Amino acid sequence: MTDDLSLFDFSLPHQNIATEPARPREAARLLRVDPHASGMKQLHLDLVGNLPRFLNSDDLLVVNNTKVIKAKLEAHRGQAKIGITLDRILPDGTWHVLARNARRLHAGDELAFNDEHAVTARVETLEGAGAVTLRFSVEGKVFDQFIERQGVLALPPYIDRPHGPTAQDALDYQTIFSRYRGAVAAPTAGLHFTDELMAGLKAHHIRHCSLTLHVGAGTFLPVRSTIAEHKMHAEWGHIDEETAQLINETKANGGRIVSVGTTTLRLLESATQEDGRVRPWSGETSIFIKPGYRFRTVDRLLTNFHLPRSTLFMLVCAFSGTETMRHAYHYAITEGLRFYSYGDACLLERQS
Repeated sequence: MTDDLSLFDFSLPHQNIATEPARPREAARLLRVDPHASGMKQLHLDLVGNLPRFLNSDDLLVVNNTKVIKAKLEAHRGQAKIGITLDRILPDGTWHVLARNARRLHAGDELAFNDEHAVTARVETLEGAGAVTLRFSVEGKVFDQFIERQGVLALPPYIDRPHGPTAQDALDYQTIFSRYRGAVAAPTAGLHFTDELMAGLKAHHIRHCSLTLHVGAGTFLPVRSTIAEHKMHAEWGHIDEETAQLINETKANGGRIVSVGTTTLRLLESATQEDGRVRPWSGETSIFIKPGYRFRTVDRLLTNFHLPRSTLFMLVCAFSGTETMRHAYHYAITEGLRFYSYGDACLLERQS
């Protein structure tokens, strides 16, 4: 694996960045990428709504059923304003967060919020680079009610909202699979799915199952140092026994595992044993998938178009080949496809 970041860099015109999703969702464009073909035969432009045509009845779609929370909070310590983005809850009940103005904080500081129930948070540890551990004065359902009152969606900065997320964003930035609260960011490949698309998949006898990976605040950050030095943020995930068994049976019977999103793929690969079988999983993963990685479970990947120099672009390069994906992204930009969370999608075949 090369440490040359320039291989994963590209120039993206501002007009290719989506700030609203396609309506209806399945009207988004779909670029199918086949690394086994050559030249322009690698690429086929279609629509997400036609996805059932490109899958087989023995394929299994695996989706992420995490639910996005209102993760951005405004706190204050005396006169100092501290911006907080929740990242993930830790086993001891504290929260790992990213803090703006973290240099003003010290262990033991108490943060206040303009909240009617006087919720506070105590600084437990400071890890550097804005990472802080907080213990809030409320937990469980009371904490959920607190962030519903005080929090706002942590939309990615490339979705331009000068006045903050809108009521429409609250609907748009949640997948139809969302069930378990805990994600800071949406698993964006799942945003393309609608009841109509699911009905089309069912009509083609294509099954699906769910797992949970709570997407964290660091998922979409670009690599700022070197590839070798980059540390992935941990994210909590869960795969139950029934899902693991269905995936293993599908593979054993010759079916393909189609991952809906890179978050789903990362958890599947984290939970796969050396013999290729997926085991039930509950815990954190910080897996960093880059070219040279040997995939053990996922055969096809449905995903959006990712940021330059990001670990997610490195992941798709690992999956379908760096040159193939550089070629595909150049084509996507030229054809005006829409990038990032609210953008278009691609369906990737795994390179041999």
